[in-house]
Amino acid sequence: MKKHLLFLGPPGAGKGTQAALLSEANSYLHLSTGELLRKEIELHTDLGRTVKDIMNKGELVNDELVLEIVKKNLDKVNKGWILDGYPRNLSQVNSLNDVLLKINQPLEIVFYLDISDEVLVKRLIMRGRKDDNEETIKTRLKIYKDTTEPLIEYYSNLSLLVNINADRDLKTISADIKSKMA
Repeated sequence: MKKHLLFLGPPGAGKGTQAALLSEANSYLHLSTGELLRKEIELHTDLGRTVKDIMNKGELVNDELVLEIVKKNLDKVNKGWILDGYPRNLSQVNSLNDVLLKINQPLEIVFYLDISDEVLVKRLIMRGRKDDNEETIKTRLKIYKDTTEPLIEYYSNLSLLVNINADRDLKTISADIKSKMA
């Protein structure tokens, strides 16, 4: 059973949901960078204060800080882990590879939740978050395509990528992921 996993896919593909289900079923750490950043802020750590200042200015938290938070959490004793929402670009991939090499926990499988833009836009609009209108969704998808899609080819070339059709119901997708982990 593979224990060091990464979930890739566009916003709204269901990465967080699938990662949460899988981490719960296997007692894996679920490392969602968004949640980890929010947790640092809640805990009022030095890192959290820095992150809060950056986010309050509406800026993106830089790669070094995100890596520091991921690293801090990977260092905890664990049965396995799932990265969700990180890495987002090739420079983050390289930094992450260095960390994983040092702690001797190489990435074993990358699940790519594949779904069409049309389905995503509908799904995100139905989700009903205030920042989810067609305009912002299309902008987020464009950023994703420009920065994150190159990772699909990168992990595919390393034979780590497993394609998952994410345009199905939750249980079917979960079962598919479990069968491909064996």
